[in-house]
Amino acid sequence: MTLDHLRIRTDRLLLRPFTWDDAPALIDMHARPDVARYLLWEPRDEQTTRQVLERHLDLRFEGNGDRVTLAGIELASGGFVGEFVLILRDRENRGGEVGYILHPDHHGKGYATEGAREMLRLGFDTHGLHRIIGRLDARNMASAAVLRKLGMRHEAHFVRNELVKGEWTDEAVYAMLADEWRGTAG
Repeated sequence: MTLDHLRIRTDRLLLRPFTWDDAPALIDMHARPDVARYLLWEPRDEQTTRQVLERHLDLRFEGNGDRVTLAGIELASGGFVGEFVLILRDRENRGGEVGYILHPDHHGKGYATEGAREMLRLGFDTHGLHRIIGRLDARNMASAAVLRKLGMRHEAHFVRNELVKGEWTDEAVYAMLADEWRGTAG
């Protein structure tokens, strides 16, 4: 089952499947060193970002590793805000992961929280997930704040567990269970 029809509207955002028309905005965002700073990858060139976009076009949520990555579009301007993802990590145990990348022009406006909340809703309410995590470079305090605003609890801090861009980095893991979601969902 593909999810090409998926559209999620919030007060300020439209989350929708990527199209090839999104390539210029995605290429611009992925090429930026300030965007890649806390991610596992270096800034990407156009060819690599087009390959990423091709993966974003395949919306499946059936087996481990499948993901739904949606483009975040600002309703007021129609401009590209960033990408929001829900990954199926463990089908048997109904475990998922939420993530987001925002263009720096849209930092500090609450869009990460607004979009990620809808990805949690998609995971818990639509797909019946039991547990969703958020993983991040522990230095990324802004992203940690987003996960806390969503009601996710800081569950783990792994010290120098990943070699990223030639540097050992710490990883923070936040999590939420379905029953916690039902207690906090608005």
